Amino acid sequence: MTVRLSVRTAVWRSQIARMAAGVDGLVPVVKGNGYGFGRVRLAQLAAELADTIAVGNVHELADLPSGPDVVVLTPVGAEAFASPEVSALVVHHDPILTVGSIDHVAVLAHAGWRGRVVVKLESDMHRFGAGIGLVDAARSNGLDVVGVSIHPPTAGTDEDHVRQVTDLLPGIDESLVVWVSHLSTSGYTSLPDSHRYRLRVGTSLWHGDKTALHLSADVLDVRPMSAGTRAGYHQAELAVDGRLVVIGAGSANGIAALPDGRSPFHFDRTRLALHEPPHMHVSMAFVPEGDPCPVVGDQVDVQRALHMTTVDEYRWW
Repeated sequence: MTVRLSVRTAVWRSQIARMAAGVDGLVPVVKGNGYGFGRVRLAQLAAELADTIAVGNVHELADLPSGPDVVVLTPVGAEAFASPEVSALVVHHDPILTVGSIDHVAVLAHAGWRGRVVVKLESDMHRFGAGIGLVDAARSNGLDVVGVSIHPPTAGTDEDHVRQVTDLLPGIDESLVVWVSHLSTSGYTSLPDSHRYRLRVGTSLWHGDKTALHLSADVLDVRPMSAGTRAGYHQAELAVDGRLVVIGAGSANGIAALPDGRSPFHFDRTRLALHEPPHMHVSMAFVPEGDPCPVVGDQVDVQRALHMTTVDEYRWW
């Protein structure tokens, strides 16, 4: 039972290299599951592209390559110093931490942290962030403020995102680096030269050319079924004759029905209907008699966002 990601390596890496070359101040993001590629593997590639990489939280400092600086994007809580193991990671990597409220500042001050921080300013996201006064509060608590962070929502146009950044610039000390997200390359390069910037990039860097990526799963079993038969965990009744197709991909891989309830599986350019929701390591699809049906050993296409998917096997070609 295998969820497999096939990567046209040359095409994939070429797109990444082009984008990296066009962004002065690029900070590749390697948080979560590494956008489907595995965080450690992606961090190794990111280290070739930039002098700084970004992870999601302090736990993701584990197993990172030596060399690049690391910024932790999620504002820290008490967990940053809650155990010797995590504390050791923070001490070893000496990362740039993020604070987005006076409470975050208090946590670091209480822990005796005197390292570098980026202060998150409040945007229309309203997820963390404060006014520019948080910079002085952080400094008065002994933190080394090296920049501020502006994180516009993904909704809206690129012009909207640029405007959110530029509206905040007049209040920002020009000695601070402005870290931004969700800007296109052209939007980023259009920012005024009054400040220095860093652009955090994840999805558009790693998934910029989807033609280079193919997600699939193995067919493990195909069973003829008659109308009226009950099957599956929930014993749903089959309305017509056909075949149950057991696919080696389930909730343990992050596989789920699409938001509208449709199946994420395709075979022969035909969507395979789910018999019931994916469960753990397998999913059960149903193919009515006469429709194109895979056989054991075939692979079916999987429609699922890679950052939500746990991949079992990679094929680089």
